[in-house]
Amino acid sequence: MKKTILIWGMTISSIIPSFAQKNITAASDANAPLHALQPDYPTPYVVPNEAQIKATVDKVYTYLEKATPANLIHKASGEAWNPYQIYSDQLVFAKGDFRPVSYEFGVTYSGMLALEKVSGDAKYKEYVFKRLKFILETLPKAYQYTQQNPTKSHVLSGLINPKALDDIGAMSMAFLKAKRAGFDGDDSLITQKSLNFILKEEHRLPDKTLARMRPLPNTIWLDDLYMAIPALLQLGKDSVNVNCFNEAAFQFESYQKRMFNPSLGLFMHGYLEGSEEHPEFHWARANGWALLTNAELLEHLPANHPARPAMLIQLKKHLKGLLAHQDGTGFWHQLIDRNDSYLETSATAIYTYVLAKGINQGWLDPRTYGPAAILGWQAVASKVNAQGQVDGTCVGTGLGWDPAFYFNRPISPFAAHGYGPVLLAGAAMWEMMKNHPFELKDSAIHLR
Repeated sequence: MKKTILIWGMTISSIIPSFAQKNITAASDANAPLHALQPDYPTPYVVPNEAQIKATVDKVYTYLEKATPANLIHKASGEAWNPYQIYSDQLVFAKGDFRPVSYEFGVTYSGMLALEKVSGDAKYKEYVFKRLKFILETLPKAYQYTQQNPTKSHVLSGLINPKALDDIGAMSMAFLKAKRAGFDGDDSLITQKSLNFILKEEHRLPDKTLARMRPLPNTIWLDDLYMAIPALLQLGKDSVNVNCFNEAAFQFESYQKRMFNPSLGLFMHGYLEGSEEHPEFHWARANGWALLTNAELLEHLPANHPARPAMLIQLKKHLKGLLAHQDGTGFWHQLIDRNDSYLETSATAIYTYVLAKGINQGWLDPRTYGPAAILGWQAVASKVNAQGQVDGTCVGTGLGWDPAFYFNRPISPFAAHGYGPVLLAGAAMWEMMKNHPFELKDSAIHLR
């Protein structure tokens, strides 16, 4: 069936940028060197140092340490539960702003582990180990409860009886990364459930591409690249299972051929199998999940895997498309190529992370990619408020076929999607600034 790609919702205002006259000066070349005047930048146009990056991520760490529970309570009484008591669906997480069991927190745990690696400060991995230990201590009773009450949902249902990739993929990735960082808990139940669900239970198209049955049957969500592939990579490393690596590469390539627009260098968010027309909405965070997955593939595929060269080419193509749309503030827009959509924090943090990570890994040239990473980081850091919360993050988002859906998604400091990307970006920027000194030259940021 012939496929037609449509870029829907495009208006003249999104094609022709709006230019505002700024930085008007009364000085002249007769009395001042105009080229050296300090512009009125909307985001600090300076090179961050390691101490400043640490201060930003530590604010986030301090907030999350208080806001993420590591225990259960009885819903009715509010009394603490311990693993020696009966488990039931009447248990809830202790009061906090976030659930410690979610795909968003799989990303957050990954960010904390990255911070420990670059800083040597054990507090970051201790944050992770404390919560993963709590989950594993609770799991046997929760598993037994599920066996006896298979239709009842409870706080750990997603890890025991997953219904979607969101339930278990990123969390199993976090457990395996934590194991490599020194965590010694037995994660075999979770990792085996993850492996079985991804390879055998999740819905697939006839060609074996992962898909969902919502909002319409056989819909591909770009988000699912991250919900499945990083887990497969860690499972492959854990068992030296080449099938996991091959499956990870296959899924990425299958999504890429359907959903990546090479002329724009951007992914569409959704794809409906069997449809003649595929409206393109280039949602920023979904493009972030694809970019982040690409980086995970480059980092964790075996050095001799045949898919690696194509993965690096794809990373650079995607970054070229993204960098063409970076806003002068350093952010990216909610719909990447729609400047009339709002500026969004979580996607900006993911892109910043991959830019800095690519430089650190030697995939990207620091001379040309470094300034964009620095601008992105300064934008992200400006959204970490005094309490350590991350502002400007789009809440959880389904899949739509019209621009209004994306334009009007709420933002919230309680959207957990922002925290892992900010921590990852901070870790990668910290490492980049250690090894690649930048400075202002001729008024612009350049590698020293």
